[in-house]
Amino acid sequence: MTSQGSTRQPKYQRIADALRTAIQAGEYGPGDRLPGENDLMATYEVARMTARQALGVLQNEGIAEARKGAGVFVRAFKPLRRRGIQRLANEQWGAGRSIWSDDTGDRELVVDQIEVTEVEADDGLSHALGLPAGEQVWARSRRFVLDGKPVLFATSYLPSDVVGDSAITRVDTGPGGTYARLAELGHGPVHFREEIRSRMPSTDEAERLALSMGTPVIQIVRTAFAEGGRVVEVNEMTLDSASYVLEYDFDA
Repeated sequence: MTSQGSTRQPKYQRIADALRTAIQAGEYGPGDRLPGENDLMATYEVARMTARQALGVLQNEGIAEARKGAGVFVRAFKPLRRRGIQRLANEQWGAGRSIWSDDTGDRELVVDQIEVTEVEADDGLSHALGLPAGEQVWARSRRFVLDGKPVLFATSYLPSDVVGDSAITRVDTGPGGTYARLAELGHGPVHFREEIRSRMPSTDEAERLALSMGTPVIQIVRTAFAEGGRVVEVNEMTLDSASYVLEYDFDA
């Protein structure tokens, strides 16, 4: 028989639940400072570690963020809604619009840490692109920063024999981005496949995305197929899970 004490929530979890409820009720709005460790210790008669764990729960969930020397605040960042199907429609990039504009609307998106290089594909990448081992591919690496917050970084890999000497090998690919340029080259994508999983970030990933401790990332690997089934891009994306809602809307 399970004792009543063993089924009760830990104190830190009950405090976190109370704070979360207060945030959802509007008692603390975006950008507001939450009660600090001393306040929680006095209110709930708990040890400092318990108060710290309670605030840590909200930070791990992406609800709150710590500011060094100032306290813990309700996160003001509005999550992005990534519409996985609509954003890749031909009428989006085919009309010269970035596929990212479907996610961000009128919010300010900055692309930084851009690097475009030709590299030798490893065995896994060669297999994904349907190329012989050791073939050259172009790699386009970039980070996306929204409202001053890093939300995603991605690296696209494209066959050199398809994109060599095209605008895809330059930092600025032009209106419509990579997919519009592929279409001009006669290799426009006609089908996409995305594989999604969630995991904890590496140290480097946590730094690049400025993640709070304990925040997982979402990894999306998108494969783009041209007419005839040829793979023309493999795009490996790493997203801050607290910054995104993944939405897929399709007919039955």
